Amino acid sequence: MIFETLLVSTTLLCSLVAGFLFAFVIVAMPGIGRLDDRSFVRAFQAMDGVIQDNQPIFMTVWVGSAITLIISAAIGITQLDGLNLAILIAATVVYLLGVQLPTARINIPLNNSIQALNAEQMNDQEISTARNEFENRWNVIRSIVATVVALALILLVLRI
Repeated sequence: MIFETLLVSTTLLCSLVAGFLFAFVIVAMPGIGRLDDRSFVRAFQAMDGVIQDNQPIFMTVWVGSAITLIISAAIGITQLDGLNLAILIAATVVYLLGVQLPTARINIPLNNSIQALNAEQMNDQEISTARNEFENRWNVIRSIVATVVALALILLVLRI
């Protein structure tokens, strides 16, 4: 019963991360994407500033998703077999490599570079270059990967 409860909690947290990334990709970025370069940078700084300030619910969900998934996989090795174990191990590896790793290696450094800008002191070319260097496909990739993992975990919960 403990493993099943942990797996449901993990599924919820990973699903919340998928939802966050999905909303970011289809609403937040397209919304601020309509702004001029300087306003885009300032808007992103404001949004990301909430995360940079370690917003407790966001941090609990984001970090908790990875921790509970790793713990679920470790316990799952003793609790599951066959296809169920394969789903859990695959979901764990894909989530860590397709969501958490790109976040740490690509998105956080890009976010930090935008946070360090003083948009008011930059000329139009500098601010345009900064925006162009910032916008990337990794948000879409992370959203897709997180959604696939959430679906796999939901399937697994339904199977056990």
